Amino acid sequence: MVRKKLPPYGLLKIGEMAKLAGVLPSTIRYYTKIGLLETAAATPGGQRLYDKEDTLSRVRVIKNIERQYLPLQTIRKILEDHRRKAL
Repeated sequence: MVRKKLPPYGLLKIGEMAKLAGVLPSTIRYYTKIGLLETAAATPGGQRLYDKEDTLSRVRVIKNIERQYLPLQTIRKILEDHRRKAL
């Protein structure tokens, strides 16, 4: 029996993250590509790993803002402004 090597605690692979967030893996990839999400790490094979809590909360915020029919560029600006204020 071959055991899967689990990612470090609190980090999820893209498919696991997408399922938990209720979106498609392509949505996670796209959000990462345009800078709305960040990967926390990568496996030696190059699979992206996402911080469970941070990514899940960000996806929820993005989806809530999208419901107001704002474009993703505006959402990115809102998230950047929020991050700057938090620092």
